[in-house]
Amino acid sequence: MRTDTSPGTLPAREHLPAGDAGTPVLDVVIPVYNEEKDLQPCVLRLHEHLKRTFPYAFRITIADNASIDTTPQVAARLESEIPEVISFRLEQKGRGRALRTVWSASDAPILAYMDVDLSTDLNALLPLVAPLISGHSDLAIGSRLARSSRVVRGAKREFISRTYNLILRGSLQARFSDAQCGFKAIRRDVAQALLPLVEDTGWFFDTEMLVLAERAGLRIHEVPVDWVDDPDSTVHIVKTATEDLKGVWRVGKALASGSLPLDRVTRPFGDDPRDRDIQDVPKGLARQLVGFCVVGGLSTLFYLVLYSLFRQFGGSQLANALALLVSAVANTAANRRLTFGVRGRGGAVRHQAQGLVVFAIGLALTSGSLAALNAASSNPAHSTELAVLVAANLAATVLRFLLFRAWVFPDRGDGTEEPPLAALNSPSSPTYSTAPQSPQYPGSYAPLPQRQPQQTAYDTASTTQFRAGEAADGTWRDATMRLQPVRPHDTDPRNSR
Repeated sequence: MRTDTSPGTLPAREHLPAGDAGTPVLDVVIPVYNEEKDLQPCVLRLHEHLKRTFPYAFRITIADNASIDTTPQVAARLESEIPEVISFRLEQKGRGRALRTVWSASDAPILAYMDVDLSTDLNALLPLVAPLISGHSDLAIGSRLARSSRVVRGAKREFISRTYNLILRGSLQARFSDAQCGFKAIRRDVAQALLPLVEDTGWFFDTEMLVLAERAGLRIHEVPVDWVDDPDSTVHIVKTATEDLKGVWRVGKALASGSLPLDRVTRPFGDDPRDRDIQDVPKGLARQLVGFCVVGGLSTLFYLVLYSLFRQFGGSQLANALALLVSAVANTAANRRLTFGVRGRGGAVRHQAQGLVVFAIGLALTSGSLAALNAASSNPAHSTELAVLVAANLAATVLRFLLFRAWVFPDRGDGTEEPPLAALNSPSSPTYSTAPQSPQYPGSYAPLPQRQPQQTAYDTASTTQFRAGEAADGTWRDATMRLQPVRPHDTDPRNSR
């Protein structure tokens, strides 16, 4: 699957319109499990802060992860008392599962979440979501490891956090600084395309989402935060670390094999509307040239090493043919994956066969050059042979790029490529729905309907079914969950609060 020229399913970013009064632009999700003591202070503090500082309409969603204490009753009471608060209950645990389910059902164009302990200073909330509202970024994360962050935490947690991020940088080439800070936001159009690719339903959900977003070329904005460690945190560090390492291995293997269709989450090159008016410009040409030059340079060095090795056991023509054959196979495979973004095994044999035809042309050029050199000098020096071969390979390289781009890996615009994610949203393929777009704001959401009294974005006439997530191999890893929103009348009469 091509990744460099595919338009993807995401439109170019636009500044979100403010919309009508009462329309929720921001939906802040608070995943909770047995948080009967901390939930109410958290929601009241967050609500007061948003009322005072946030210029758009907002919503606070309490996502209860199958709590067995009085957390559902506390959430129901808060929902009945505060118009901007709704509660939602899942019968299965997992922070990732809760975020994916609620984010998939939300109608707000900006989705965020934070931990119930409010360890992060809320003054960072507006800087977190502002780049998403303006259209500058796709995701935003709070970072406790930025130089300007102020953090109060124990040495043990600090060591674990920094070690984990070093592992991500070393194994998955992650460039974001803090994967596990419970303070993140994402645009809803991005979430709808990205969440089906995220398999984890627990604490690794954040990391997997960020790694896939970064590999797809989405823009991640980082906000330095002030953060105070919660001494009463119930997170099991050893168990969480073990699951995270398993997730790192799984995602790394999927990225290495090219099994993730990340081109479905890419944005078109040039988000400026003026860029989209330019006609007849080959897409991805600059990036392909850079990739091809890098691969070509490495292939030439590899070829010269092989030629020098084979030359010790045979003549120049035989050494040249063998070196070209081996390096051509490696060159085609590298260009297929790195330069032209073709992933998976489909068409690999055909591409190698076409690459061998290109190899034959290169062989004719280099062999002809060697023949001319031998005709001019009966016993040329080895350095002279190498110089002639370098010149011949430069000429063959230009021709190879043109043939690769126009014949071996063409930019197919005839519908032969795999359909984008948006084309798969049909009744027979359960995916996440997309809100109607406003004709006045291409690529953005139309003004959302105002919230009616005693109704929420998740209210249904009957129990609603959601599929929690689709695995990369097309299978559904989580069984269909039956989700019942918490209602005000569900309050337990035995609850004294």
